[in-house]
Amino acid sequence: MSPVPFVAPVVESTAAFKDDIFKGKVLFCTGGGSGICRGMTEAVMRHGANAVIIGRKLDRLTQSAKELSEKTGRTCIPAQADVRKPEELKEAVKKTIEKFGKIDFVICGAAGNFLAPISGLSENGFRTVMEIDTIGTYNTIKATIPHVRKTKGAYIHVSATLHYKGSQYQAHVSAAKAGIDALSTVLAVEEGPFGVRSNVIAPGAIAGTEGIARLSNKESRRPFVSPLGRVGEIKDVESATVFLFSDVASFITGQILVVDGGAENTRQSQLPYPQAVLDPESISKMVKGKL
Repeated sequence: MSPVPFVAPVVESTAAFKDDIFKGKVLFCTGGGSGICRGMTEAVMRHGANAVIIGRKLDRLTQSAKELSEKTGRTCIPAQADVRKPEELKEAVKKTIEKFGKIDFVICGAAGNFLAPISGLSENGFRTVMEIDTIGTYNTIKATIPHVRKTKGAYIHVSATLHYKGSQYQAHVSAAKAGIDALSTVLAVEEGPFGVRSNVIAPGAIAGTEGIARLSNKESRRPFVSPLGRVGEIKDVESATVFLFSDVASFITGQILVVDGGAENTRQSQLPYPQAVLDPESISKMVKGKL
């Protein structure tokens, strides 16, 4: 009889970190209205911080801010902005300073994604993802860095593991995330002397997110697996966020923290290869996204 594989537990950040470690801190988070970034925001608030979440859809932001405030007992406000537009981000920063007086932590998490091979990927589609992910991260840094210097704060940039190998149908996102990784490293080098830290969290497959819904096969493709026996949860990314923003990570900067249960070490394509690249139409029913 074969042994039963180990399955890693999902652990709340409060199991290891005190509730008040971020008391008096202020978080500025792009993409914080939903998904992984909303979970990251909730975790930082759960440990005492107030927050501003930034996105394009004000109604969703407003509802998310209300729910986050109610769940954590802290204050979260929405700020509508498109990260591709520097002036809108500057207004969001101005709103943050008017409300809270400072910015300690920044999460650069606004992102876009869909499935398409290079042969079927429009120039506009490639440009849009680069503008949201990479240029949006740059714009966020530019808008916030004067204030983060003052508090000797920290950045976390949300990346991915797609570009560590050749990921079919993900050229646009792979290029964008590789750019984010590079920006974070340079930011760490240039801003370290000012007391600012910059790190990347690279989630693997995370259950219950728009990303995995879009990138997962609707039929009988191989399930996502990891050496630790399960797919990732948003709480896994939350705990990594609390760690990297906490004082115990005060000597950690310019790093990429992969949160995937070791899955990248065993990764195989979730699309049939080489069928997916030779005949995209043959697998069009298997994927959610653009072909």
